Amino acid sequence: MAPQPKEVAEEAAWPSNYFNYFTEIEERFQKARGTGLFLMSPLDWALVETWKNAGVPLTAVLRGIDLAFEKWRGKKNRVQMVNSVAYCAQAVLAEAQIMAGVAPPAGSRKEQAAPFSLEDLERYLRSNVTEIRKQAGYEEIAAAVDRLAGEAPSLYGDLEDLERRLTALEDKMVAIARARQTDEDLLRARRELDLQLRPYRGKMTAEQLTMLEKQYLDRQLLEAAGLPRLSLFYLR
Repeated sequence: MAPQPKEVAEEAAWPSNYFNYFTEIEERFQKARGTGLFLMSPLDWALVETWKNAGVPLTAVLRGIDLAFEKWRGKKNRVQMVNSVAYCAQAVLAEAQIMAGVAPPAGSRKEQAAPFSLEDLERYLRSNVTEIRKQAGYEEIAAAVDRLAGEAPSLYGDLEDLERRLTALEDKMVAIARARQTDEDLLRARRELDLQLRPYRGKMTAEQLTMLEKQYLDRQLLEAAGLPRLSLFYLR
């Protein structure tokens, strides 16, 4: 299915849509599933993050979700409800491949207003500093985030650069937390991951699975350590 003009225009806003990525996908999945009560799992969030990190356009994800549900509804024997975004992985990948050749020319993207205020950004950064300082051994990370919070007014004009800095700090934080993780903790996390992934392995490529496993394990690691995610992706 060829991209429609409206969809191509929406992609011209990429990556300004970046920070709404989570919310848009969550809402579309809930709408396609037909219930607003469904809560996406840690595996779902990890998968969405792999798409975001891989640069999969938001429109490709949304269209993939719609098409996956259309196919599901067309089945004569629908034994179970769709209970994970992973069910849509193949359709999303296919849509991303179709759209790969329709990116707008370099320089054609317009600057758009940030989807959150400066006050929201400062509050988010300060809150993360507070959470990090609750855990011993992350003082350097907390100090770095605190500096960014103090520079927020100047950094607000280039959120992509700020995102790169926060992602680098989060990577350092993950490395520290992983060094403290016991073999038993890691084994438990991998068993849980394998259990959740089992029904969907055939719907993803080896590269997708590798990225998803990393994102899932990082997410679970930080949650277990009581540490926040630093990416602006989580400023909701």
